Amino acid sequence: MMSSNYKPNDSEPFMNERQVEYFKTKLNNWKNSILEESKVTIEGMQHDTRNIPDSADRASEETDRALELRTRDRQRKLILKIDAAIRRIDDGSYGYCEETGEAISLKRLDARPIATLSLEAQERHERKERVHRDE
Repeated sequence: MMSSNYKPNDSEPFMNERQVEYFKTKLNNWKNSILEESKVTIEGMQHDTRNIPDSADRASEETDRALELRTRDRQRKLILKIDAAIRRIDDGSYGYCEETGEAISLKRLDARPIATLSLEAQERHERKERVHRDE
């Protein structure tokens, strides 16, 4: 078991055993917290189902539910990305840019553990998207 104050750093070999375990633990903890949050949300929605006579209150309740469902959909997509990152850890491709094959910085991975592109590749990708959107 790894100490809880371990932080990956550039002086170690990239994606060594400690770093792999650190990111796998981070991803699993993130996934578990999203799943727990979803469970509480679903229970709340089931519990809150009630007949509201006032149409304004009912509309407000429906808006809240729609927002909640959109949030759940975003969480579901995030879980798919987390699962994909865990699969990359298992197959040894985690931490490397899908576009260039270069190592993604530890700082970027720590901030966004589901990252699949290096910062440079991500910025190129976003610039291309902006150009196509503006055409």
